[in-house]
Order: sequence, then structure tokens, then C-alpha cells
Amino acid sequence: MEFILIAVIIIFVLSYNHHIDMHKFIGDTEPYFRILMEEDYIFLLRLKYGDSIDVEKMFGMRVRNGLIATAAMLFILMSQANFLNVLFSVIVGFVVFKLPYQKLKGYYKANLHRINQMLPYYLKSLEILVQHYTVPVALNRSVETAPEIFRSGLREMIAKIEAGDSSVDPYMDFAKEYPVRDSMRMMRLLYRLGLGSQENKQEQLMMFARSVSQLQNKAREQKYKERLEKMENKTMMMLMTTGGGILLLMLFSMTMMMNL
Repeated sequence: MEFILIAVIIIFVLSYNHHIDMHKFIGDTEPYFRILMEEDYIFLLRLKYGDSIDVEKMFGMRVRNGLIATAAMLFILMSQANFLNVLFSVIVGFVVFKLPYQKLKGYYKANLHRINQMLPYYLKSLEILVQHYTVPVALNRSVETAPEIFRSGLREMIAKIEAGDSSVDPYMDFAKEYPVRDSMRMMRLLYRLGLGSQENKQEQLMMFARSVSQLQNKAREQKYKERLEKMENKTMMMLMTTGGGILLLMLFSMTMMMNL
């Protein structure tokens, strides 16, 4: 354990004297930490910060902060070097590394209704385009009017389709990148709609339209449910506040009468 602590001190001193470039070191080691990147991390980043966010930079900052936190804890616990303290330092570093992701998850949960509404309304506009164009052309035309969060994934999907990938994979890749409500099912329906011949296109389009309408209804029901729960909570708070105020007033009155 002493060797680990000595190594940390040496690295800190060399970094302080600019003999070691810590930014380059973290950049070089970042690919080894890529296995720790969560599956929905890119989606959550784009959701909060937009399509132009630098994912590599944000993940690199997480890695850097985790390593710094681990090194700092090792330095603090230097006088009591043992396996448990080293393990505790690694755990602290991992917690610091995970914290930005947990904040993104919190943002997602807090805005879940708005996020889940994005897909059905986008699909509704796509449904109108599909009535006049093939699915790939409709997708291409829908990019500029799509919610900003979906644009990067749409461009990637379109590029794969135009490159000759006629399988369901481009659609499924999009659904996996944007794990909102029913995205997997709707992308499968869209793929089947693109495969259909001109003769039965109208029937498949009607099926797609019904699914989009059902998705919109779910979004409306969820919105109504959230409003109802919010109103119930407010009503309960008002009743508790009113009841508590009346009880305190009664106790105050009884105290005053007993003192007379």
C-alpha cells in the first residue's frame, strides 16, 4: 500500500512541476474507462444539452474527476494505509464518476412526460409525409422539423439506409439510442411500412396511424394523470395546513383560558 501512496505523491509532484501532462494522461487512459459508459448516457446528454454536446469531452471530465477524487482520498488516508482505505478511496472515486450520470437521470425523470411526448408528435408529422413519399424520403424531409434531440439519430439512420442497409437494424439502432415510450415498437412498424408494396401501403399506413394515435392518447392520459395527482397533492397540503392551523388555534385558545 505504501508503494501506491508514494506513486500518487510522485505523480502529483511531477504534475505540479509540469513534468507530466495530466490532461494528456487522462485523455490516453479514457478509452480504458469506456466500458463504464452507460448505455443511455449519450441519449441523456443530448436530451439535456442538445445535439451539439461534445460527448467525449463530458465523459472525459467524469473520468478525470473520478481519478482526482480517488487520488485525493488516497492522499488524505495516507497515514492509515490499508486495503480497506484503498477500497474506500476507489469507491469514492466511482461515486464522483457516477454523480453526473445520476443528475442526468434525475433530469430525465423530472421531464419524463415532455420527453415521451416528443416521439408521438414527431411520428404524427412523419405519418403525413409518408402519405406522399416513400419512408426513406419522408424521414429525410422530416429531419429539419423533428425535435432537436432526434436529429442526430435520424441522420445516422438515413445514412445507413441510403448506404444500402435494407434490414431493420438502422431503425432498431435509432430506437435503442432514444429509449422513449414504445420507440422499439414504432420503429418496427415504420420499417414494415417501408417494406410494403404500393398496393397495400394504404392498409399499413392506416395501421401505423392507429398506433401513432394510441401513443398520443397514452401521452394525454399520462399528462391528465400527472395533473390530477398534482391537484390532489395540493388539496391534501391545503387540508393539512388548514387542519393544523385550526388545531394550533384551539390549543392556543385552551391555554389562554386555563391561564385566566
